[in-house]
Amino acid sequence: MAVVKIIGTETEYGIIVQDAKEMDPVSTSMLLVNSFDTGQTLRSIWDYAEENPLMDARGFEMKGEKEHPTPEDNRAINRILPNGGRFYVDYAHPEYSTPECTNARDLVTYEKAGDRVLNLSRERANQLSPEQKNIQVYKNNSDGKGNSYGCHENYLMSRQVPFDKISEALTPFLVTRQIFTGAGKVGSENKTEGISYQISQRADFFETHLGLDTMSNRPIINTRDEPHAVPEKYRRLHVIVGDSNMNELTIYLKVGTTAIVLSMIEDEFIDGHLALWDPVQSMHEVSYDLSLKSKLKLKSGLGLKALEVQREYLDAAHSYYSSRPADPVTQDVLAKWEEVLVKLAEEPMLLSRQIDWITKKELLENYLARHNLTWDDHRVSLIDLQYHDIRPDKGLYYVLERGGYVDRITTDQDILRAVHKPPTDTRAYFRGVCLSKYPDKIYGVGWSSISVRTEEGLIKKIPTLEPARGTKELVGEILDKASTVEELLAFLIS
Repeated sequence: MAVVKIIGTETEYGIIVQDAKEMDPVSTSMLLVNSFDTGQTLRSIWDYAEENPLMDARGFEMKGEKEHPTPEDNRAINRILPNGGRFYVDYAHPEYSTPECTNARDLVTYEKAGDRVLNLSRERANQLSPEQKNIQVYKNNSDGKGNSYGCHENYLMSRQVPFDKISEALTPFLVTRQIFTGAGKVGSENKTEGISYQISQRADFFETHLGLDTMSNRPIINTRDEPHAVPEKYRRLHVIVGDSNMNELTIYLKVGTTAIVLSMIEDEFIDGHLALWDPVQSMHEVSYDLSLKSKLKLKSGLGLKALEVQREYLDAAHSYYSSRPADPVTQDVLAKWEEVLVKLAEEPMLLSRQIDWITKKELLENYLARHNLTWDDHRVSLIDLQYHDIRPDKGLYYVLERGGYVDRITTDQDILRAVHKPPTDTRAYFRGVCLSKYPDKIYGVGWSSISVRTEEGLIKKIPTLEPARGTKELVGEILDKASTVEELLAFLIS
């Protein structure tokens, strides 16, 4: 039986320093991370001992060095957040990881909280920087110079499902879900065919079907095997093909539909009969096909449109839940998935309030018509970028949101709360409350453990290997009663 789909996202943000002669993206990212105030006087370290990016889900470990920063560097590049998430420097980008969530609606709220975290950090960093330097932050996937950065999704799955079965059944879904998850992009990159506008920002950068890399020779199916949970019991499926989205409904459908498909795979309800002849070529074809009319070649010899592939997955999902209970969020995802596919088939522009690539396309086409421009005008690319500006008062997406031109899944009030408070129904609750209640006693944190420093100076590690435990229901009373970490440890042992 499928395990509960606990989910999270990791978003790398693009950064620009306006009017700067030179920009060091690493130091700028560090400035942003260190500008966010978590209320801790003792800076906790991130527990890299739990991570092994060289372990491959196909059953082997790649050769390479596992570099772990010194404690000083660790503290300089990491902020562990009271909402249970993480804000850190990943190579040359600031990156935000949501806390673990049990449903797509909460995930939207906590991902949007990440945009607020970045903006708060940006505002404070600009106050600390020289006046001529103005840091801008964008939630997009490309710098326009051939470099791409990602928005990665993570889904808890059973270890019992063979990885090749996951890959076989999931690949056609991931390739075709672009039609409602793409962020939209002016032009093309990575030596791909020139085009004025395409559905996905990331599609150009995928070059192979399966692999461990995330920065070069990017695969559609990433094989990293870091469960961050009981390794014999779980795997964490690391999905790297998605765009960074601004529209709440787009994020909601991206993670909500994927969680449903993964549950069906676990329960052997779907198989690989939709396998694509060339997944990488199909990835590019779907992104370039604004009409949604082109047919993808399947291994079976059939040709199906991306919409038809998605309809097969949706029909399977309806059948799957006809004999299983579905929670309210899952029911809503199914209904919205249906609605979106119907409108995409009828007229994609009917979804200009809900789907990023369509929202942006309408915005750009209106701009082109108003100013009598062509797609290759540099001002059009600037409008594309401005859509992803995270500033609530300047970003074009937020201008649309403020004017009531896009639909929403969450609220500003819930997003602001999610900046500082963890979800209550995963282990993120235990992590977040500990960080807030014992700010000077938390020595180290990882996804599957917390280390505390006692009055005697001892470091005690508390394992949190079960993502569905550590909830308010299970540990809320203990955390309320324990005024010190010593009392907390005693309650947990008893």
